[in-house]
Amino acid sequence: MRYKKLIFVLLLLIFYSFKELDLRFPEDFPEPYVPEHNELTDARIKLGEKLFFEKALSRDSTISCATCHNPSFAFTDRKTKAEGINGSFLDRNTPTLTNVAYNKMFLLDGVNPSLENQALVPFHENREFDLHILIAADRLSNDSDYVNLAMLAYSTKPNPHVITSALASYQRTLISKNSKYDGYINKELGLTEEEIHGKKIFFDKLYCSECHSGFNFTNNHLANNGLYDIYEDSGRIRLTGNIDDRAIFKVPSLRNIGITYPYMHNGSMKSLKEVLYHYMSGGKNHENKSNIIKPFSLKEKEIDNLISFLHTLTDSTFINSFESSK
Repeated sequence: MRYKKLIFVLLLLIFYSFKELDLRFPEDFPEPYVPEHNELTDARIKLGEKLFFEKALSRDSTISCATCHNPSFAFTDRKTKAEGINGSFLDRNTPTLTNVAYNKMFLLDGVNPSLENQALVPFHENREFDLHILIAADRLSNDSDYVNLAMLAYSTKPNPHVITSALASYQRTLISKNSKYDGYINKELGLTEEEIHGKKIFFDKLYCSECHSGFNFTNNHLANNGLYDIYEDSGRIRLTGNIDDRAIFKVPSLRNIGITYPYMHNGSMKSLKEVLYHYMSGGKNHENKSNIIKPFSLKEKEIDNLISFLHTLTDSTFINSFESSK
């Protein structure tokens, strides 16, 4: 019986090692970058999904990736700032993982260049997992399920490369493409009069689409939006040392923005209306503030219509499908 099980595992290993996943990205979306050393396969994605919800990756086994990136909230946590082990709070708001496969840089100031590198961060942060990834790999190596999954996915036992690569693979499948606005663009759904008016304000009257452009409603740039005169968080300058990068942060995607509150890099704004009032004021006069940020005025009805449009970017199918997989 033992040999039959071994043969079965070996056959699965051979099968999955050569099976790439036929993951169909939306036709009107570009193909995301996937590194050659970590092509998407069923086995890698399944392993990554299991790891994403695995609390044993944290020192005291109390939190997982999904603790902060909750599928029910479009992979955010609805907290002002992310909460790690022992009730400790991080310095920044949790960003959504919606369409994270299309990001060109990671962390709110773009410090990390890839999803694989990004997966290392929680392990080394003493307020997040606070567990050396080698110790995490040892823990997984004592679990036969993880050993078998790792062998199927990467032909080796759990190790740091397996953990970060599998987590990256799973996150590349978090594709949001079925919002009401997508249905409208594909001529499958209609928008209300209020939503249409809000759309015109977004694209035609204001500068919203200068930064929040394209299929993912972000230009993937970094900018200062005039949130403060003086920032507690120094932003991208911590990476570059360049004074022009002080208080510079990534322009976020607006997909699922209606449910990923609170907003801003520090979670300081609780509602979309509060965000709009900030931009209407033109923001604070920070030395690095984007020249796109200028004062404007909207009537209350126009504000409501613009918010109605932003809610058309909510993808309930995306949220429900990944929430049900927990």
